[in-house]
Amino acid sequence: MFAMTMPQRPWRWAANAAVAVTAAALLTSIVQNPNIDHAAILRYQFAPAILSGLVTTLTLAAISGAIGLALGIMLALMRLSPDVLLRGASGFYTWAFRGTPLLVQILFWGNLALLFKRLGLYIPFTNIALFSFGTNALITPFIASILALGLNEAAYISEIVRAGISAIDRGQIDAARSLGMTNGLLMRLVVLPQALAVSIPSFVNQFTNLLKATSLVSVIAGGDLLTEAENIASANLHTIELLLVASFWFLAITSLSTVAQHVAERRLAVYLPAARGR
Repeated sequence: MFAMTMPQRPWRWAANAAVAVTAAALLTSIVQNPNIDHAAILRYQFAPAILSGLVTTLTLAAISGAIGLALGIMLALMRLSPDVLLRGASGFYTWAFRGTPLLVQILFWGNLALLFKRLGLYIPFTNIALFSFGTNALITPFIASILALGLNEAAYISEIVRAGISAIDRGQIDAARSLGMTNGLLMRLVVLPQALAVSIPSFVNQFTNLLKATSLVSVIAGGDLLTEAENIASANLHTIELLLVASFWFLAITSLSTVAQHVAERRLAVYLPAARGR
């Protein structure tokens, strides 16, 4: 006689079935929905305006990410400095930029002309300007977007770098100092390479968040992917279709950033003690 055996983990089969049913229902609701113009999705997927917005989104993310990384490393080093003023300035910066919504910061930079009509270099305590520019001419929506995204990103990157530096084995620092390394050389050759390597997953996650956060600059007409999609939708009323187009491109670029994460992790693994010991 053959006895029927129950699966050892029936909950796993139930979970798989639930996921499959949910995915099928979601796909069906989009593919077979009569309220969605599928031809419009295909027509605008590679429209020049959409591709232009995609390039702007990638440019915003790249420049803001570079600003955030450079400034974030500096802020992390300031936070770990024995100087009270430097620690306080870094802590205040991080507190202020992490504690206020990114959307508010974008709106602030986009409306900076309401606070300062002109920006320039003035002789202290006088109204004499060595040079000045109209704020609206200098701080365009694109520049305002970079300032908001980059400065906000720096606050988060600084905490990631600080955590990475704190994770370095103290014995390595003591050994490097026993060899006569200066603090600058120690930080450049020993501490930062390892701290950045162990922080790669966090960096990529933060960059992925930055890519998605670029959509917020649409509130100041930053020329990004979502802005272009909204502009097209306002003309032809294909709102859902254009949102799906934008979502496709966001999914594509965030997926590529995940691939880049794996490549970077393998390249930088040589800096980790565990990797060198194998």
